[in-house]
Amino acid sequence: MNEEIKIDTEYITLGQFLKLADVIQSGGMAKWFLSEHDVFINGEQDQRRGRKLRSGDQVSIPGLGEFVIKQ
Repeated sequence: MNEEIKIDTEYITLGQFLKLADVIQSGGMAKWFLSEHDVFINGEQDQRRGRKLRSGDQVSIPGLGEFVIKQ
């Protein structure tokens, strides 16, 4: 089951998403987290913390969960 993450802007960055989804405690942890864990966006691996996520994007983090961005 996908957990919905609601945004009220056109997009958020992957780093912002990780904090919003309570995957990390602070924005400063994003770079470390992405270097240590696999993150898949719409089925493709991506480690760029500046990657823009828009409504409808699906984020999968093995061992932590499946998320979908909703506006």
